[in-house]
Amino acid sequence: MLTKEQVIELLAEVKDPFLHTPLKDTEGIVEVSINEEKKHVSLKLAIGKPNTAEQMQLQQELVGVLKKNGASTVGLRFEQLPEEVIQKFQPASEQDNSILGAAKQPHYVAIASGKGGVGKSTATVNIAVSLARLGKKVGIIDADIYGFSVPDMMGVEERPVVRGEKIIPVERFGVKLISMGFFVEDNSPIIWRGPMLGKMLNNFFREVEWGDLDYLLLDLPPGTGDIAMDVHELLPTCNEVIVTTPHPTAAFVAARAGQMALKTDHNILGVVENMSYFESEVTGEKEYVFGRGGGDKLAEVLQTKVLGRLSLQQPYEEEDIFAPSVYQEDHPNGEEYRRIAAKIIAQIEEAEESK
Repeated sequence: MLTKEQVIELLAEVKDPFLHTPLKDTEGIVEVSINEEKKHVSLKLAIGKPNTAEQMQLQQELVGVLKKNGASTVGLRFEQLPEEVIQKFQPASEQDNSILGAAKQPHYVAIASGKGGVGKSTATVNIAVSLARLGKKVGIIDADIYGFSVPDMMGVEERPVVRGEKIIPVERFGVKLISMGFFVEDNSPIIWRGPMLGKMLNNFFREVEWGDLDYLLLDLPPGTGDIAMDVHELLPTCNEVIVTTPHPTAAFVAARAGQMALKTDHNILGVVENMSYFESEVTGEKEYVFGRGGGDKLAEVLQTKVLGRLSLQQPYEEEDIFAPSVYQEDHPNGEEYRRIAAKIIAQIEEAEESK
């Protein structure tokens, strides 16, 4: 039966399919264990890009080499090489110059919901603006490609420009923004299918000049469809905020989006309960128009917390600023979104420090 040393020697010259460099040079052979009785070899390997078709080809090559030399069965696990190793060996022609390949990655925060109409895009816009008010460099990808609404919500009237080979995002309230809405004439309907949508989302990451960001928020389509799946594949490490209303049915449906995040190892930061109550200007009493308890129930199911509760109120009217869904800093909902943004920052920075 093969020994650990023989396995390492046999695989030393096998090349990482992305870095085109032998595993011995990338130190890609992380763990080797042998079960002599069952003639089983268990391997843990680090490569440039796990979970790809190229990884599958590498698996076949490794299994073939080991079985040819005496192993009956082979178990393989893969992880990603450290960023500094990838940059050291990555061919210049293949270096990723997009935000996904940047040495300093922003914190990705996806805003999700189980169904439409619960205020997910409103939450995205106001969390982003609140993060910017707290001094963070922020961007939004309006990934709700069928139901794009973020530009209108923020009162954005100009469109992105192209500089060289990169798209320059529009900026308002200190937030950079890209949306399908910028590339559709006259609010035309989108009739693309899944693969085309995925390509557009990929372009938003790879062809937009985002610059140095602290946070990049993604306004996901409601539910757990193609775009949500693409996000989970593009961003192995991503935070999520789940938006619901207090109504039990909305919370029940939102739980599906949350469960999908858990299954893909995304970190759920918490729940935002929108339309929690209506506060009468006359009596000051709160009326729970859509019931109570949905946010708490959802947080319990997802083993997380409620980050904040928003009331049924419009932003203040301002003559010189048109942004129909952006709450002012001194508005009660603006203050609540500021608290939500502060909690998001605290959670993410605490997690970063504990690594």
